[in-house]
Amino acid sequence: MTTIHPKITEVLTGTFKVPAAEILPESTMDSLEMDSLAVAEFAVIIKETLGVSADSEKLYKDATLADITAYIDEAIDSAESEATVPVSNTR
Repeated sequence: MTTIHPKITEVLTGTFKVPAAEILPESTMDSLEMDSLAVAEFAVIIKETLGVSADSEKLYKDATLADITAYIDEAIDSAESEATVPVSNTR
């Protein structure tokens, strides 16, 4: 079972008042009764807090929370690896 990214849970419960019991890996924004405006706001919050941007309609509306978590984790890992400067021992 995939765990849900803690920031997703925090945003859904805190900002959108989604009951924590409904935040499951297989949940979608539709199943959580998030309308298109809420989904767009969710995408903005995730971008502002985690630096991960995505098309809210394509990624968030039909994706499960497990899909969104995987996307966020991958984007964060990619950003971190790009920020790392390789060190060369050759002169």
